[in-house]
Amino acid sequence: MSELNTLIFIPTYNEVDNVQILYKQIRDLRLDVDLLFVDDHSPDGTGEVIDDLVRQDNHTFAIHRHGKLGIGSAHQDGIRWAYERGYKRLITMDCDFSHSPEYLKDFISISEAADVVVGSRYLKEGSLREWNWFRKILTRLGHFLTLRVLGMPYDATGAYRLYRLDKIPQKFFLLVQSKGYSFFFESLYALHLNQFTIKELSIHLPGRTYGHSKMTFKDALQSLLQLWRTYLKPYINKNSYIYFQPLTGADSAFMATLDPYVQRGHLSPQQVQGEWDVYWTSKKRATGFIYDAIAAFYRVCIIRPILNHFIRKHFPQRAQVLHAGCGSGQVDRDVVRWVNITAMDISLVALNNYRRTNGQRCRLLHGDIFQIPVPDASFDGVYNLGVMEHFTREEIQQILKEFKRVLKSHGRMVLLVPPEFGLSVIFLKGVHFILNRILKKNIHLHPVEISRIQSRDYVYQVYEQNGLRLVDQYFGIRDMFTYYVVVLQKDEYEETSTANIEPQNSSRPEAVQA
Repeated sequence: MSELNTLIFIPTYNEVDNVQILYKQIRDLRLDVDLLFVDDHSPDGTGEVIDDLVRQDNHTFAIHRHGKLGIGSAHQDGIRWAYERGYKRLITMDCDFSHSPEYLKDFISISEAADVVVGSRYLKEGSLREWNWFRKILTRLGHFLTLRVLGMPYDATGAYRLYRLDKIPQKFFLLVQSKGYSFFFESLYALHLNQFTIKELSIHLPGRTYGHSKMTFKDALQSLLQLWRTYLKPYINKNSYIYFQPLTGADSAFMATLDPYVQRGHLSPQQVQGEWDVYWTSKKRATGFIYDAIAAFYRVCIIRPILNHFIRKHFPQRAQVLHAGCGSGQVDRDVVRWVNITAMDISLVALNNYRRTNGQRCRLLHGDIFQIPVPDASFDGVYNLGVMEHFTREEIQQILKEFKRVLKSHGRMVLLVPPEFGLSVIFLKGVHFILNRILKKNIHLHPVEISRIQSRDYVYQVYEQNGLRLVDQYFGIRDMFTYYVVVLQKDEYEETSTANIEPQNSSRPEAVQA
């Protein structure tokens, strides 16, 4: 590895005439850098030429991919490769000589005071003078849209950049989903929103005398669609592009003993957590942008208002409240301003999503609703939504008993449970029918719900037990007939002994401060 710990990354596809010339020009600069070529199985023999260079130079490397997978995915692979080998700087450039090697020293010099250095075609007049009119229009339109729509003052569509990998966490790039040319403006937009230091270097782009642009009309259209997705994404989830250091198993002492939930499925605690992690991860992959937008609208515009109403009605301001089974937390954006939330979930993926949604406003707790890792009488209130229906009646009784344990005297539980006759249940049944019966996708948008509310008598039978008093219930137009709201109160006074100050089982998970 070079003393500067700098890697130059060059993606290639049908660049057989350019690879050797570009390689020689870079090496003639006598920079102490390594080179990485990522070739997408070029049919013109580019990969073979690169392999010859690799054999001649111990500081040149190659990745051969099995097909043309997209310029954005090539950059993601190059970035991942650089992180895995400990490089501090990564320079990305094209192989068609639109990015002249003469600027490499300037990139490295400017990076001493920046997290990202962007080669800009717009700092000086005439930098695109040699380009044909079509390329000029396409490039200037891209710059205009990223400037006006995303509000970035940088040249956001160019690939000539330097990233300070020692300052940008590797997992930050997981926020970027684009596989094509839109990778460039989406990644820079995420860097911009996270307030990384971005500096520009004025560059001049010559005409493409060594090749032709590989961007097609289809690529341009996909980039335009991705631009609007990028713009709308923070409106669906305001922190979707905000990076937080992810929680890991090392951040928690979560090693619960076997509990009824584990015993029911004959799973270890790690397997239970793993299944919910897989659910949150696969759900993100399986649901498209349109479904996510509709679901986000439903959560924000329909579910969030009813939750706000009942939280404000039954919990005083600044009360200590546990959100048991918090999920991604989109519905909590207003609640976190009214009460002090401790957000608990068995899935670290869900907790990371929750923190990305609600920032630093909450305390995060990695734990299980059958064995909540806090002392008795810790909270003024407990609430959950979309959780209880996944368990049997017997298991619900055990969960309520645990909720009751962590509640203070006269504390309340607000439970939102979908009824069998609710509109959301009917709607999702229809969606699942289309996805799985007609389109044969085998997609499940939520885990199996075995205990939906059947009737008002069902509420009395299941929930008004364990010394809990039913103080409120609701099913109606407020949330478009989606949830049955059940509010229970712990009426009896239970004196907390000193033995209850600490969890009785040392294997209970510890809190993770957001």
